Amino acid sequence: SADTSVRSVGAHVPPPPGRPKAEAAPSGGSADTSVRSVGAHILLAEPRGFCAGVDRAIEIVERALAKFGAPIYVRHEIVHNTYVVNDLKAKGAIYIEDLAEVPPGATLVFSAHGVPKSVEQEAQRRGFTVFNATCPLVTKVHVEVAKLHREGYEFIMIGHKGHPEVEGTMGQLDVGIHLVQDVADVARIQPAQHDKLAVVTQTTLSVDDTAEIMAAIKARFPKIREPKQQDICYATQNRQDAVKLLTRQVDVVIVVGSPTSSNTNRLREVAQKLGTTTHMIDSAAELRPEWFAGTPRIGVTAGASAPEILVRQVLERLEDMGITSVRKLGGIPETMKFPLPKGLKLIGEAESQLQHLR
Repeated sequence: SADTSVRSVGAHVPPPPGRPKAEAAPSGGSADTSVRSVGAHILLAEPRGFCAGVDRAIEIVERALAKFGAPIYVRHEIVHNTYVVNDLKAKGAIYIEDLAEVPPGATLVFSAHGVPKSVEQEAQRRGFTVFNATCPLVTKVHVEVAKLHREGYEFIMIGHKGHPEVEGTMGQLDVGIHLVQDVADVARIQPAQHDKLAVVTQTTLSVDDTAEIMAAIKARFPKIREPKQQDICYATQNRQDAVKLLTRQVDVVIVVGSPTSSNTNRLREVAQKLGTTTHMIDSAAELRPEWFAGTPRIGVTAGASAPEILVRQVLERLEDMGITSVRKLGGIPETMKFPLPKGLKLIGEAESQLQHLR
């Protein structure tokens, strides 16, 4: 059942230790920014924001910085969120795309999206101290690809060209993996054989879109082997289910997250397909009062790479506009925690300072 508690946005929750405090939203000069909808209120999707894979990836960088000191090199953005990337950059993380940019003897972290085999091999060859922050659910896909490849399978991958997770998964093999981005692509691919063909997917896709493409694949390749468990991760599924529940009860949806975030974009698309006006924002500063004129019910959710501090800033900005009633919808509780790689344990004060991350 839904949590029907109503609280004032003004009951500010301080950010966790080690995180910057919320910045004040820019004032609009002397313009009246209040929202005149009588009885306007906010519904918060549940779950929203950070998933276990993102939590783990950020903690790996934080611990590496605490243990080895700055700089720590990170291949690609650790997760696709501007706030998180800049927060870690300020603490000493240096983001690179090419391992040639990493000096000898440095500590290197692979991002949550995963990397091709060639990158792993190059890092090992060059002797870096490497911590792999690849989400364990992405690693599961990599392991499945390697196992079935040894059994003679080729693969169809459902995903977005150029996304680092897709590059990482496709880079597990030199040949025999074919990318499809939509139903039309299914007709174009030409696998060398049809008897041993398996499908894998990018973990952050829309559940509904994947089902449509999967149906086209099965129609063309009836013997296709599907994953034992759907590759779409639990957090992606839960957040999309939550936004469907939210969207049916509001007049406008705000999705908090960066434009580079695949799962955040999918949340926006899910809400839009249900016919509700939807705005995706990277920060509270992007909110516009005119979005809420005559819209008494405002839904708020956040992508899996967006920290809760950004949601708090959105609520504070909406409070400045005169909307102070907030209700959290009921949703699936998430208790998943992924173990950290070996070699990042701290002692004494250093460990206690990072306990908020667990």
